[in-house]
Amino acid sequence: MWAATGMLALFLGAIVVTAIAGSAHPPSHVETVNPDTLRTIGEFATPGVTVNADGGVTVAMRAEFYVFRPEVIRVPAGRPVTFRITSPDVLHGFQIVGTNINLTVAPGYISEATTTFATPGEYLVVCNEYCGLAHHLMQGKVIVEGAP
Repeated sequence: MWAATGMLALFLGAIVVTAIAGSAHPPSHVETVNPDTLRTIGEFATPGVTVNADGGVTVAMRAEFYVFRPEVIRVPAGRPVTFRITSPDVLHGFQIVGTNINLTVAPGYISEATTTFATPGEYLVVCNEYCGLAHHLMQGKVIVEGAP
């Protein structure tokens, strides 16, 4: 009985130390933002597509109750596209169907992923984390233009 109690205490201690010392954060790089000022200050106040000097593309987005801002994103084929997304309200998901992009979007954190679309076309964007009553209506679109 003492051995079992000791093992439980050891395992619980390991979990607590890991959570505190490791600072449990959402996956991705750890970058924070104030969710109260997202709509007024910074790159997420006017979300959209920016072409970088190296030819890559950065997409700043907000996931808010039942909508992605912007709802339609146009990016070129054959170039790296970095999605930077955050939320001012609740936990959301960001999945581009048919790709390997699948992010958890937590208020106060910026989630980031980079991909290159080889094939022009339309890609559906869905929220895959339950975020409220109209969650099933939350979708967007990525339109990949031009030949790679």
